[in-house]
Amino acid sequence: MSVAPQVTPQVASVQELSARLEATGYVGDTSLATTAWLALAMQRPLLLEGEPGTGKTSLAESIAASLELPLVRLQCYEGIDATQALYDWDFPRQILHLRALEATGEKAASAQAAEEGLYDERFLLARPVLAALQQAPAVLLVDEVDRADDEFEAFLLEVLSTYQVTIPELGTIKAAVPPVVILTSNRTRDLHDALKRRCLYHWIDHPGLEREVAIVRSRAPEVSETLARQVVEVVQGLRQGGGLLKPPGVAETLDWARALQMLGTTDLDLEVAAQTVGALVKYREDTDRVQMALDRMLAA
Repeated sequence: MSVAPQVTPQVASVQELSARLEATGYVGDTSLATTAWLALAMQRPLLLEGEPGTGKTSLAESIAASLELPLVRLQCYEGIDATQALYDWDFPRQILHLRALEATGEKAASAQAAEEGLYDERFLLARPVLAALQQAPAVLLVDEVDRADDEFEAFLLEVLSTYQVTIPELGTIKAAVPPVVILTSNRTRDLHDALKRRCLYHWIDHPGLEREVAIVRSRAPEVSETLARQVVEVVQGLRQGGGLLKPPGVAETLDWARALQMLGTTDLDLEVAAQTVGALVKYREDTDRVQMALDRMLAA
């Protein structure tokens, strides 16, 4: 099987990529834009690690949007195997096909011919990895790869080394051009060195005050500058000294800012902050700690 040669859109410089990302609403720093640009230019997978909610998945979405490429997402989980990532056969349609042959009285030349007819490309269900190879150029997002096991990492390493897969019944499928591959990890476990060596690496940390305000203003322009800054100042304080089980990420900052704005809040006060804390933290213990921290910060 083959596909027509295509070319991944070219990005001339780090500055151009940064501008393209900002146009989609993604506000990153120069270091991240540089690593992402190098991954594109060198056609290497990009491994992003960091705390949940720091924008790893959003970066993949923004890169796809900025390059006007389809985004193919593989969500990893415990127990995932190559079948869930590559392909499967549409068994119900295969059975219907056999029944249709019987109903029309058509006779296969041989049992072998009948079997080969069942494994035609029209009955193939492409899972994310195969779909990304077929749709090249495309962006393949392998999300939360740290949730998968060692065997799945080995499978990914093999695919990322050749950008091709072999289907016994159909042959080898190779991407016309390598897809843009972005892997994300929350670092619940360490990934193997072999996979890391194949990738360019970047750790995404929580943003500083000014950049997080810029992110809120970019992603939620309906939130006023004043409210956005108040929200971010509180969130940054909670991350640094709140002693939380799960400090809020940028995603939670955005949720909280939007929730406050929807309630008509123009100036953050203790009462409305306490009423909307569920948009910011997701643990009972953290709720209690945030309530006490809000008492201190907003009463000051």
